[in-house]
Amino acid sequence: MRSTRIIGCKTDTPPREDVNVPKDIPSKKLAIKSKPTKSSKLVKSATPKPAASASAKAGTPKSATAGKPVAAPKAAAGAKATAAPTKTPKQRDPSKTERNRIIKEMTEELRAMQPLVLEETGWPSEASLNAVIGGKAAEFMDLHHEQILSAEAYVSLYMKGFKAAMAQRDATTHRENYGRLKKSKVAQKYFMLFLKRSYLKHFDEYSRKRPQLYESVIWIGQNKADYGLFITPVWRKGEWVNDRSEIRHFPKRYWTIGHVIETGLVVNGDPDPIMFNDIEAYLVFFKNTLVRASGSPYEREVANLYVDFVRASPEPEHVPLLIPEFRYGGKAAKHDFRLDFTIINPFTMERVGFELSPWSTHGYLAGLKGLTQAKINEMAKDNFEQEMKKHRSFFDKHGVYALIYTDQQLKNIPALFTEMQKYLTPVDKVAQLDFALLNAFFA
Repeated sequence: MRSTRIIGCKTDTPPREDVNVPKDIPSKKLAIKSKPTKSSKLVKSATPKPAASASAKAGTPKSATAGKPVAAPKAAAGAKATAAPTKTPKQRDPSKTERNRIIKEMTEELRAMQPLVLEETGWPSEASLNAVIGGKAAEFMDLHHEQILSAEAYVSLYMKGFKAAMAQRDATTHRENYGRLKKSKVAQKYFMLFLKRSYLKHFDEYSRKRPQLYESVIWIGQNKADYGLFITPVWRKGEWVNDRSEIRHFPKRYWTIGHVIETGLVVNGDPDPIMFNDIEAYLVFFKNTLVRASGSPYEREVANLYVDFVRASPEPEHVPLLIPEFRYGGKAAKHDFRLDFTIINPFTMERVGFELSPWSTHGYLAGLKGLTQAKINEMAKDNFEQEMKKHRSFFDKHGVYALIYTDQQLKNIPALFTEMQKYLTPVDKVAQLDFALLNAFFA
């Protein structure tokens, strides 16, 4: 059984059930939620937290090496137990409630049409009829990457794919299905309504922007201290890969704090993922492990401001990750460039890099004694060309547009971070359908 390294140890939670996970392939969920073995690395968050219940104080001291959780210390005599704060019930989304009501009405209408549809088309049952229509959606459309913003657009894409499939030489079954639907007006109505209902059932998945498969993994960190961030990581044949079929079902916003809490980080060649039991555990790891290794005082100050920003956020899980040391060459041990920080917009997948470029490390020329002015100019030109090549390369390969901050901006890191904040508070520009408004506008 694979072990799981957990940053910020708490009581294990029971495993959640998976859907369609092959038994011979360890799933992301099983890797995340499995109970740690003796070889597991359990690291207690180093940042002190406000007083909490005894069970929340359980952790592993620095001297522990066996990876076993340590029981929480007993409360001092006479100490009063602090009652857990009452949680405010989460308000239901009225638009989602209305969408569910519309789906229910559609289902009732489909059931009412069904006997006549079966009679006129010859399909033997509701299951076979629905399988013919719904079972072909993934064949007729690219549901992994297509962003579909309306039920009409979904139907249009389906029909386009259906028509293309019928044009193939070996598409006898597709043509037969089309013929059955064409001879029955009620079957055509059923077909259209069924597809629109399918879209509404998967509205959140289909309307969101998803990364392309090649964009679904990022490698970060210094040489010999690199980590992979995947969307749906699974360990297969000795390496980490994404479960492509599950990318669009990913429950968190891509490339956010919630994302890394859900998936953790992985190490190339190591089947044991590094998990973070809570947001605080990740923030400590981000600040004291990922960023500290760079040795840059500017990066550390930015990291501290980011940690404070996440902690103060009303919805910290939705804050985009401030990705440190994005590696141009991925997991390759030898690679050309790294970006100091990168932020990915979870709604558009646009990538913005932040390069902190003080003259002392990006322009200063040493050992100039005895050199001619021409030689000094040549060396300065080479430095400049190398720096510009780095940014062009990141844009060409990874679509990252880098913002460069030099000594003048680095004098005031809080002001620099203020510029970063507009990328850390993205707005979903896709107008979500307000089903409650659509249904009740003229009521």
